[in-house]
Parts: sequence; structure tokens; C-alpha cells
Amino acid sequence: MKPDTKSEKTTEDYLEAMLVIKQKNGYVRSIDVAQYLGVTKPSVTYTTKRLKEKGYIVMDKDNYISITDSGMEIAEKILDRHNTLTAFFISIGVDKETAKEDACKIEHDISAETFNALCKYIDKNKTN
Repeated sequence: MKPDTKSEKTTEDYLEAMLVIKQKNGYVRSIDVAQYLGVTKPSVTYTTKRLKEKGYIVMDKDNYISITDSGMEIAEKILDRHNTLTAFFISIGVDKETAKEDACKIEHDISAETFNALCKYIDKNKTN
């Protein structure tokens, strides 16, 4: 396992959460991220500082968070993986909550090759 895997997962989790919150509320605040992820406000403060340093987010004078293009690329990729995996697990009989939890675990570690193959499998086996 790579030494920065935990940091990468945290980055992906936060950016995904910010995207979901933005889609739901139209805006993102640190408190919303803390509530969504079930973490403390200081944890969000620490991580948003790191995300700003990496150029993934910006914060305005009122502390509203915006995702940059590079951050959005990551957020959309992880959210797509999450939604695709969740739907697949539900389609094979896994209950919704377990499917969501398992998708969250797998979305960070699944290779692009395996994810793409899964998407092709899903497309090929769709019943319309």
C-alpha cells in the first residue's frame, strides 16, 4: 500500500462530500462537510487547509467552499464510482445501506481497468 493512501482517500472523501453537498444545497460550508462526513469541525478545518494548498478548493471571504476544476475532476470520478458500484450491488441483491457502505470502501481502491470492465459488464447486461 502506498504511504499516502490514507491522505488520498481523505482527499477523495472530502471532495466527493463537497460535490454532493453542492448539488443538494447549491453551496458548501465547512459545517455541512463535518455533518455529512460525521467528523469534527477541527478535522474539516485541517483538511480544507490541505485541499486549498493542493489547489482543489477555494474559499471566499464568507468561508463558502468552491471546488476547483482539478478538485472537481477527482470529486466527479469518485462520485461516479460510488453511484455505479452502489447501483450494481443493489442490482445483485445487496440491501441499499450495505451497498452504499461497500461502494464507499471500494471506490477508492478499485483500479481504472476493473472499474471500466465493470461498467462494460453492466452496460452489456442491461435489460431495457
